[in-house]
Amino acid sequence: MLTLHHLEYSQSFRILWLLEALGAEYELKLYNRDPDTNLAPDNYKALSPLGTAPVVTDGDLVLAESNAIIDYILDSYPDSPLNPKAGHKDRVRHLFWYHASQASLMNLQSIAMILGLLESRSPWPISALLKSVFGRVRKLFVNPRMSAMLDLMEEDLGKQPFFGGDQLTSADITLVYPMYAARDKGAFSGGYPNIHAWFDRIEALDSFKSARAKDDRPHIAFRF
Repeated sequence: MLTLHHLEYSQSFRILWLLEALGAEYELKLYNRDPDTNLAPDNYKALSPLGTAPVVTDGDLVLAESNAIIDYILDSYPDSPLNPKAGHKDRVRHLFWYHASQASLMNLQSIAMILGLLESRSPWPISALLKSVFGRVRKLFVNPRMSAMLDLMEEDLGKQPFFGGDQLTSADITLVYPMYAARDKGAFSGGYPNIHAWFDRIEALDSFKSARAKDDRPHIAFRF
């Protein structure tokens, strides 16, 4: 049986929601972050090929990386609407947002996180210099790209209710973590009614409610 090794406040929430949406049989093992470092505990890092979440085991198989795990699981559900097939009217939209989640949105958030950590953990006067340099990086690169991404999300969600099209797909599932991380940081506080409606829509789903109950944490994304 497939086992999801679920680290609190991590991207493995995606896999938990996927399994609930599929009605799959699986074993769930919960792990807490190290209270001192906020990293995965040693027994989790020893299990994962990368020492990161998510990771699943299936017999002798150990697999990491969110979208690789999603694809692996969906291989066992070839008729699932969570993965629109070639020729489906929403196939291209689904594929774009499925891959934009990791390649664009998570990538920008990771850059912003690293910049912030370097600024906050460097001694003065190095921290002051970094803030000046990184401020330019944000202004010229990170912020414009993030704004373009959020504007496109808002536009697309005004045309169809889910990132994957007319119904929930794995594009929405893989986007759930970076979207909640962005919301926690106030990224949508200035408007974006269609994005807010998407949050309301997924939170009303039984599969999402079930995943949140099994996760049993006050929020989804890790807060730095």
